[in-house]
Amino acid sequence: MRYPNRQVLVLAMLLIATSPAHAQSAFPGKPVRLVSSTTAGGQPDTIARMIAQKMSEHWGRPIIMDNRPGAGGMLAANLVAKAAPDGHTLLYVLPNFVITPAMQPNVTYDALKDFAGIAQIGVSTNVLVVTPALNVKTLKEFIALAKSQPGKLIFGSGATGTAGHISGASLGLIAGIKVIHVAFKGGPDAAIEVLAGRSHYTVSTMGVALPFLNEKKLVALAVLSPQRAPVLPDVPTLSELQGEFKRPEISHGLLAPAGTPRTVLHLISKEVARVLALPDIKERLQAISFVTTPTTPEVYDQILRDQLETTAKLVNDLGMRPR
Repeated sequence: MRYPNRQVLVLAMLLIATSPAHAQSAFPGKPVRLVSSTTAGGQPDTIARMIAQKMSEHWGRPIIMDNRPGAGGMLAANLVAKAAPDGHTLLYVLPNFVITPAMQPNVTYDALKDFAGIAQIGVSTNVLVVTPALNVKTLKEFIALAKSQPGKLIFGSGATGTAGHISGASLGLIAGIKVIHVAFKGGPDAAIEVLAGRSHYTVSTMGVALPFLNEKKLVALAVLSPQRAPVLPDVPTLSELQGEFKRPEISHGLLAPAGTPRTVLHLISKEVARVLALPDIKERLQAISFVTTPTTPEVYDQILRDQLETTAKLVNDLGMRPR
């Protein structure tokens, strides 16, 4: 029997190892499911779909958005925590991911142990808006009005435990005003209630509020970011007006189930950074004052730890932690 020489064997092995059929490490190997706890049509959903589309085009695989709002984000998080740890089921992280563990005693997952960080995406710029019917133009006028009518003004927010809810509660505490809080399904719903006159004010993402501000259907009193927003340069920050205001330091990001291979986490992380650097994506995000801050998986893991700790303290300081 004749055997092929060593060079032929080595060449054959190399060809097999690099052939598409043998590229078991290739990712993604099937459609990717991107689960989010936001309602469809809101700013977070728009950003998630924007990023998913670019990733899908680059990978040549569909990325399927799966909106699972409700239960403070627990529906979405539980689904991903139990998914196969192969990178094909991801969680789009919203502020409720770090707020819910601080407010809910019955969270059925561990925010750190059941997930692996992929990348931070960025931070939304929120804005305090009121209905023109209140006839106030500044935060000082708004606080004076609220104090003159304790328990009369209605503060609408997205679901309990969202960043808008926490921010509004923090403002109420430091301003010393008593209002009625009503939670709606999502941030866009809360804005619609203000537009309709069924509530008086809300803390909204810039992407939702800006069109109505431009049309004079809402009035902006303050932005909830460290610096003024370029799209609203004349609107002061809440910290300028209320120095003791505590803003939740919470960002958007991507997580995978714990146990997902590090190579896959880093591959997705690099893809997120690539997408966020695309000129058209940068332009669209800047138009809604969304600040991109992509990171490595390791850095995002630490960011989540810090955010969970600081948010728990803020919730406790606000008296919102269940006893």
